[in-house]
Amino acid sequence: MRVGVLTGGGDCPGLNAVIRAVVRKGVREHGFDFVGYRDGWRGPLEGQTMELGIEQCRGILPRGGTILGSSRTNPFKIDGGVERIKDNLAGDGVGALIAIGGEDTLGVATKLADLGVQVVGVPKTIDNDLSGTDFTFGFDTAVNIAVEAIDRLHTTAESHHRALVVEVMGRHAGWIALHAGIAGGASVVLIPEQPFDIAAVCAHVETRFQSEYAPIIVVSEGAVPAEGGSMTLQSGAVDAFGHVRLGGIGDRIASEIEHRTGKEARAVVLGHVQRGGTPSAFDRWLATRFGLQAIDAVAEGDFGTMMALRGTRIDRVPLSEGTGELKLVSPAEYAEAQVFFG
Repeated sequence: MRVGVLTGGGDCPGLNAVIRAVVRKGVREHGFDFVGYRDGWRGPLEGQTMELGIEQCRGILPRGGTILGSSRTNPFKIDGGVERIKDNLAGDGVGALIAIGGEDTLGVATKLADLGVQVVGVPKTIDNDLSGTDFTFGFDTAVNIAVEAIDRLHTTAESHHRALVVEVMGRHAGWIALHAGIAGGASVVLIPEQPFDIAAVCAHVETRFQSEYAPIIVVSEGAVPAEGGSMTLQSGAVDAFGHVRLGGIGDRIASEIEHRTGKEARAVVLGHVQRGGTPSAFDRWLATRFGLQAIDAVAEGDFGTMMALRGTRIDRVPLSEGTGELKLVSPAEYAEAQVFFG
């Protein structure tokens, strides 16, 4: 069988580890050959391919990004897009497709599976917001990067007696902020799931200064104030999946802190540094296990499934289970973490 592989959506540490595992096991144990589709769903849509074999996968385990490239192409927003994908897969002799991505990429895969395309999904996102799996690869690396930044910011905040606001990624889900905030000893963590009271944040900042401690506030890019409205819209333009570009919540909160407390405050936006660079050992391990299980699913004809980490096991769940709804931080989980903040 010839198997297609693509990576879609935002890049993420560990993508190359999945590709490597899929190809190495697929060639050596199942006798498959592979074609790499370039730049997400644009590849099978426009017939953009690259050679993909063991030679192309040598040395890529520790590399960030993806050798296949990525994009936010949505074939369901393009006239005749689904038919073009089916025709190109057939023309390339591809009998099965492995799609590696987050909610949008695997959302497309779910719809294509319903339309008869033989597809298997692998969940990736630094946001860790896909249902059906305990963790997605990329998340651990992003949290470690954020924690390292917070550790460094503690010392400069204390030296200059200023508040520092650290803006991390998280459009709808606050997993990165919550985990990094706990591990980094933050004073306040603000997430999209729990609208915040800026007056309460400023009061807490003043309390921390009174105890001669410089506060660190960690905020997800999608966090919103309790009084309504948005403090985070950077651009009104939307991508092919209807997402606006977020950014600016950190600067806005820092400005409010200075205005309301008279204390100096600065914002640090980690942005895409959370996505880039070498994947952590955990993400290499998880991505490799996902890839090994995904190619076995192809060999067994178990299509329409997504790989999922359940405890220490890699299980297969329906694609629809992974993409039906986002996995968000619950009020109970956020409340439980409050004991660590302060």
